[in-house]
Amino acid sequence: MGDLKSVDSAFETRLRALLPDQVFRPLTPTYQEEPRGLFHGEGGLVLAPSSVDEVSAIVRECAAARVPVVPFGGGTGLVGGQIMPGGAPVILSLERMTRIRAVHPSENVLVAEAGAILADVQAAAGAAGRLFPLSLASEGSCRIGGCLSTNAGGVNVLRYGSARDLCLGVEAVLPDGSVHHGLRRLRKDNTGFDLRALLCGAEGTLGVITAASLRLFPKPARQGTAFLNVRDPAAALDLLALAQDRLGQGISAFELIKGTGLDFLAAAGMGGPQPFTARPDWSVLIELGLGPGQDPEAELATLFVDAESAGLTDDGVIAQSDGQRTALWKLREEIPLANKAVGAISSHDISLPLSAIADFLHKADADLARAGTFRVNAFGHLGDGNLHYNVFPPDGQVAADFIAMRQQIRDIVYGLVQQFDGSFSAEHGIGRLKPAELRRYGDPARLAAMRKIKDALDPMEIMNPGVIFN
Repeated sequence: MGDLKSVDSAFETRLRALLPDQVFRPLTPTYQEEPRGLFHGEGGLVLAPSSVDEVSAIVRECAAARVPVVPFGGGTGLVGGQIMPGGAPVILSLERMTRIRAVHPSENVLVAEAGAILADVQAAAGAAGRLFPLSLASEGSCRIGGCLSTNAGGVNVLRYGSARDLCLGVEAVLPDGSVHHGLRRLRKDNTGFDLRALLCGAEGTLGVITAASLRLFPKPARQGTAFLNVRDPAAALDLLALAQDRLGQGISAFELIKGTGLDFLAAAGMGGPQPFTARPDWSVLIELGLGPGQDPEAELATLFVDAESAGLTDDGVIAQSDGQRTALWKLREEIPLANKAVGAISSHDISLPLSAIADFLHKADADLARAGTFRVNAFGHLGDGNLHYNVFPPDGQVAADFIAMRQQIRDIVYGLVQQFDGSFSAEHGIGRLKPAELRRYGDPARLAAMRKIKDALDPMEIMNPGVIFN
């Protein structure tokens, strides 16, 4: 194998002889930092190719010289996959590969380059009278290649699936510099291993996605939003089941919000006016997307009456305008910003079987209370079982006072997640933050198979070293 090499002047000179000057970018802090400040780069050469051929040439040279490649999208990842501490890698930014190559409304397909901003992909679909439903808090800055590489989730997974589910095919440069021409627009293609599915979620460890064929959907004719308080998480799950029985696939999002999150918003002056006079311990945000002739406000009103009769809720707000819908969603979307303002001791992106969520929340809170005094903000995508279970210091103290307890808290939370047959990484990925947890909680046979795939495709270990495989 041999050791990986840092970029040096001789290597850069070889690349400058192969590539246009526009490819080379200054090494600014943008490429050396990530949102949570847990990982920091120490050097590297930033390259921003404009075509798959330029990406191929770069990766081929890196493979020959054993120089590591760190793919860089919008830099919004939360597990450090876009930052390589130590050494000087090639930081391969997709920022110049932003074209929407084609839109096929009759096929419900859009082909975009990997550097396209998610919001721009949504807008291009909208201009064609279609919907691209992947929706994240960072959609104004994250790039579609990063979304696919991390198999991003977001608020609409309940109805439309995660990023991998929204991808029909990919164009990608593999670790030897060869190009996988997989931009198929087919729903059915039984011709062997699914490299699309393999590369989506590989976090840049098996290659660089340079373009993708994406699934589009008809736009819902009518949308409706409600913010309802609920007795507890078990009642929220009963309300979800009731809503699904009534509305089926009409439910686009079903978000669980703990009162702690609303407290954090109020303290930070974020989120805007809150819909309840008395802050509920638990609430849900429901989004409907319905067809012509259906009335989402009426459906939500009927759902509220049925839920109230069943003892699941006794108060709620149904948006009567787009402005009110936006205001309700602002509360949910700014919870992560309020969390950041408070400062978490430990944040956890977990998923659980729906029937286990209420018991998990009860037991996790109890186990943490025995370990110390903490505040917990549990919120997230209840419809698909994905919770963000974040632990904070008591009021008046700061997270830095509890650094020594961080691992103990993670052990409590992840141990319970495993006990309830869940996942310690629901939508953020493994990155450089969680390889130890993957080794500890992962299935040995699965890990061995993953390792063999990595060794087969990337024998030089140049692709995003330290991510997933530590």
